[in-house]
Amino acid sequence: MAQNSDRVEDEFGDVLFALINYARFIKVNPEDALEKTNRKFIKRFQYIEQKAKESGRFIGDLTLDEMEAIWQEAKNN
Repeated sequence: MAQNSDRVEDEFGDVLFALINYARFIKVNPEDALEKTNRKFIKRFQYIEQKAKESGRFIGDLTLDEMEAIWQEAKNN
């Protein structure tokens, strides 16, 4: 099992390496792109947390469907 996990990890690393090289080829700074994505994720996640709090609930109390609906709402804000 661990051997398979190591192989998957190696292959995933190869995919990431290829994506980084492609980003450079198309003149995109991969570090900047990842940072922007991280900021979007944090902002949307915090939006979900706030919506849960406003309804008197914790984020862990929300169903996946509820979280998805709020996530989609956050994307439009």
